[in-house]
Amino acid sequence: MATILRPLSRTLPRTILNPTSLRPVTQTQLRMATTRIATIDVLLLSPLLPSQPFSSILTNTNQSSLRDRLPLQSPTLFSAKAAKNLTFADIASSIGRNEVAVAAIFYGQAQTTPEDVTALSKCLSIDEGELKEQLAGYPFRGHVMDMPPREPLIYRLYEIVQNYGYAYKAILNEKFGDGIMSAISFSTKVEKEVDEKGEWAVITLRGKW
Repeated sequence: MATILRPLSRTLPRTILNPTSLRPVTQTQLRMATTRIATIDVLLLSPLLPSQPFSSILTNTNQSSLRDRLPLQSPTLFSAKAAKNLTFADIASSIGRNEVAVAAIFYGQAQTTPEDVTALSKCLSIDEGELKEQLAGYPFRGHVMDMPPREPLIYRLYEIVQNYGYAYKAILNEKFGDGIMSAISFSTKVEKEVDEKGEWAVITLRGKW
């Protein structure tokens, strides 16, 4: 049993027992299965790689993966973004929206205006009628996210709220009284700072009280 539980990234055992059939599995079969699992993990956890067509996510992840929870516009928008090798900042500059809002549109978490649809269609060379149909209706916010999050970077944001949530609440209540900060009448931005100690991520949250 100790041999079976050793990390797969280290020396692989020559054979292990298949728990279903109790027949030996060869090292080659194990390596192929491990490679397939690693590929699935990379595709699931890295949907924003600029050079990765969204079609690869659709065809390679399993049925319980992120792709099953994404809206119709996601494959259209991500594929066009990858084809043009654009960043979210590039698209935001082109259509006149905040880059976080643009990324949220890609994931179906933000509302678009008719002007957004026209601008996105032009920027990404997507048929406007097709994009308008896919972006019709209202966002169904929150359904994409696993809770608790499994993706490490997103989990760190969740961890920040775990650690500082009550401190935020206490200070907000002292400054504003009873209430909540809106996540609809809301804006956010991500900035990068660089100093002698390294690179720093700065995330600003601005919501109506």
